[in-house]
Amino acid sequence: MPRVAAESQEISLDGGWESPTLGELLKDLEDGHRKKDSGEDASVHHVLDVASPETRPVPFLLSFNNLCYDVRGKADSVKTLLNDVSGEVCDGDVLAVLGASGAGKSTLIDALAGRVSSLRGTVTLNGEKVLKSQLLKVISAYVMQDDLLFPMLTVKETLMFASEFRLPRSLSKSKKMERVEALIDKLGLRNAADTIIGDEGHRGVSGGERRRVSIGADIIHDPIVLFLDEPTSGLDSTNAFMVVQVLKRIARSGSMVIMSIHQPSARIIDLLDRLIILSRGKSVFSGYPTSLPQFLSDFGHPVPGKENITEFALDLVRELEGSTKGTEELVEFNEKWQQNQSPRATPMTTPYKALSLKESITTSVSRGKLVSGSTSSKPISMETVSYANRPLLEIYILSKRYIKNWSRTPELIITRLATVLVTGLILATIYWRLDNTPRGAQERMAFFSFAMSTMFYTCADNLPVFIHERYIFLRETTHNAYRTYSYVISHVLVSLPQLLALSIAFAVTTFWTVGLSGGLESFLYYCVIIYAAFWSGSSFVTFISGLIPNVMISFMVTISYLSYCLLMGGFFINRDRIPGYWIWFHYISLMKYPYEAVLINEFDDPSRCFVRGVQVFDGTLFAKVPDAIKVKMFDTLGNSLGTKITESTCLRTGPDLLLQQGISQLSKWDCLWVTFAWGIFFRILFYLSLLFGSKNKRT
Repeated sequence: MPRVAAESQEISLDGGWESPTLGELLKDLEDGHRKKDSGEDASVHHVLDVASPETRPVPFLLSFNNLCYDVRGKADSVKTLLNDVSGEVCDGDVLAVLGASGAGKSTLIDALAGRVSSLRGTVTLNGEKVLKSQLLKVISAYVMQDDLLFPMLTVKETLMFASEFRLPRSLSKSKKMERVEALIDKLGLRNAADTIIGDEGHRGVSGGERRRVSIGADIIHDPIVLFLDEPTSGLDSTNAFMVVQVLKRIARSGSMVIMSIHQPSARIIDLLDRLIILSRGKSVFSGYPTSLPQFLSDFGHPVPGKENITEFALDLVRELEGSTKGTEELVEFNEKWQQNQSPRATPMTTPYKALSLKESITTSVSRGKLVSGSTSSKPISMETVSYANRPLLEIYILSKRYIKNWSRTPELIITRLATVLVTGLILATIYWRLDNTPRGAQERMAFFSFAMSTMFYTCADNLPVFIHERYIFLRETTHNAYRTYSYVISHVLVSLPQLLALSIAFAVTTFWTVGLSGGLESFLYYCVIIYAAFWSGSSFVTFISGLIPNVMISFMVTISYLSYCLLMGGFFINRDRIPGYWIWFHYISLMKYPYEAVLINEFDDPSRCFVRGVQVFDGTLFAKVPDAIKVKMFDTLGNSLGTKITESTCLRTGPDLLLQQGISQLSKWDCLWVTFAWGIFFRILFYLSLLFGSKNKRT
């Protein structure tokens, strides 16, 4: 009678269909802890009997028949990516899809996972169609080829956050932690549990460990179906074998594993249960790996001794693809060969064979497969989309994860703060204590123009970070880890404190050193409008990252648009001088409103004079004329105007300068609200871009 050690990191693969689920291992571990706490003898090698029929996995059968998928190219040309592909996979099986580049491996995986639109054919689970239902999202997981993880979180933290997103809220935090600990052992990550994931600038786990963490984050809820797109890509043979070993254990716990793989080694082939070889979208072999040598021999191409079976098969397919007839003969031979093979007994002959899909899933949930948002008392349905947590809890978890990851990169925090401080100090030393002269007024305007544009350009450095997070968002929301609006709101909540710190730093550095007026009230408004500008710029950059996933293109779009906003913002050309066919851009310029706001805040005091007496001649042909002659000119002008003009007469106040700049339509508070409103508008656009533009589907 086979037995399994609950504390063992390795799980024997020789137990056939009788291996325990992850839920049973946790239950066994919990029983051991309970006995230990009550004083009973709890052996370190406490074992779980899994030979009884009650512990056999609940049977599932995923069948796909006559799958076809075409895409339109240039000049209405049609390219066939899948052509009449059929097959099946049972619980406990690992199905591998092989083929050369462009054969359709990833397309088939995406088709089965429901990530392909306009697909022809049928995909059924226990006889019920699930391809277009929300049920498939809940009971399955999809592991992308790229490892999309937060680099500064540890392995345990990454899996713990995944458990908080995917496991039912009825499960206590201690139970979730136990599940994470069991999964770490199952993935062989015990020695790396407290190591950060790492990236180019931070040393972390190895490539093979990173791949296993990616798999673990998606199987934390013990899904019934697991899809993987080339999980061994970029790994050496040892790490690739270890990854497939993990997948084999997952399958033996009652799941079905479907993956694409490129030229597996002989050791990996021994772990596979079913095999499909594709050639230009057509199936040239579908069956058990052990039958592949006989298949090739019957086709007239026996496998030479000591030759890797799959490498020989793929070389043969590549050779046939280069011939005039192509692989048509092999495709036809495969169809006839499949018809002549006697079907092998499958696990569908268990006592549960009469269960419907809903009953099978409910039984699996009660047996430890904690499908997101479901419990044995609250089964999922084919129509509803189920989430594990309420929106407020999702926002809290997302915010906590982001802050933890962000707080471990102090160099980025310090660099961004230093950039703002250095910019402020440079501006302060250039525009030091400006006076109330015509030249001082002009220099104030130049300072405000550069300062406000700095707020927006500084935000552009976050584009790569936002785009990386976007891909993580896609991976997690594909299977309803959390709601889209929860992600957007949490993104706002964690961004606002950072922007406030930058705003205060810049305001303190420049307000008094440049000589801006108005006292404490004006300073506070100056801080708030800078904060609003940062908020608006950050929201715009976030929207671009959600709309354009390419870093270089998003940078070009961002910089170009901000440059146009600066041009039309009112400093380089007044509003009344802008051509009528461009005036619309003046009003959608993000920099117009904060720029006008700080000008009004500075020049709105009618008691401040910026052109007094003979200063009116500065910068003109009369500047070199002696002051005595200028006074006589004032007498002549005064007589003509019926007023007395002296050297101390104020000829232009702050409000006069505002009118000269064409700033008369909005108050400074109106400009503040509009600036904040731009930020809200772009956050809404960001939400819509994620909701409708990030479906993660092929078209």
